[in-house]
Amino acid sequence: MTRTDTRVGPVEARPALGPARPFWTSRRRDQLTGYLFVTPQLLGSVVFVILPLILVVWYSLHEWNVLAGTFDFVGTDNYRALAADPNLGAVLRATGLFSVGLVVLNLGLALLLAVLLNQKLRGTILFRTVFFSPVVVSLVAWTIVWGFLLQDNGGVNGLLDTMGVDGPNWLRGEGTAMLSVIVVQAFKNVGLNMVLFLAALQGVPAELYEAAEMDGASRMRQFRRITVPLISPTILLTSIITVVGSLQVFAQIAVLTQGGPGASTTVLVYYLYQQAFQFHHFGYGATLSIMLFVIVLALTVLQWQMRKRWVFHES
Repeated sequence: MTRTDTRVGPVEARPALGPARPFWTSRRRDQLTGYLFVTPQLLGSVVFVILPLILVVWYSLHEWNVLAGTFDFVGTDNYRALAADPNLGAVLRATGLFSVGLVVLNLGLALLLAVLLNQKLRGTILFRTVFFSPVVVSLVAWTIVWGFLLQDNGGVNGLLDTMGVDGPNWLRGEGTAMLSVIVVQAFKNVGLNMVLFLAALQGVPAELYEAAEMDGASRMRQFRRITVPLISPTILLTSIITVVGSLQVFAQIAVLTQGGPGASTTVLVYYLYQQAFQFHHFGYGATLSIMLFVIVLALTVLQWQMRKRWVFHES
């Protein structure tokens, strides 16, 4: 008979289970706090940006007649009408002319004022206030005042008459209406870009200018080789802001010229307003707004990509 070994080896002790880890940890509390802080911004983006974009695309595929109470699906008919619109070329030319003129005048004047106000001179604080004050003035009020000044018998022509110059009808002339609107808009917002440029100029180290002077560099050469490269990020920022703003101009056109004379000042946003809210072509107006969105997006992306070529410290 075989004898069985009944000896049992040592049994390993199981580790004692500690207290259960609480679900509501400090890390999760921090995460929830962060989500609560970003939720209003996310909701605002969804309600006021993403949802309207989706609805605009949906409306562009329909013909919505508010007066008749109809909402008919037309597919791509509005896009074909856009491609065949005989007025679109003139509208795009006016939009491009206004945008180019505003960007050049606004940025050039703002940079010039910033350089002048960056000097160690008396009264610079007063002049900064004077140049910035139009930024905080109501846009409609500013435009109405300039509308009176630019009339045929307004203040501008009255001033010219004292100097023996017969001024034109600024807002009714083919060659002067667009120029007038550009100048009014440039003077309205030049203070904002001036402050941004001034802050950038004050961040340029003075030692660089001192070293350049010791090397015999002129003021213009210092400006081109030191100032412009070091403030180029601010130039990029102001150019993007100004370009996008120039493509969205509406109140100035509506108050000063109503798109005239003819269609010389009918920019894209005002043409969109006419089609949607004056002629009640809401589907076609939605199509124009999509084209405006694509133009703004393309120009912004183009400027952002070009920063690698001329913005200092970008690669």
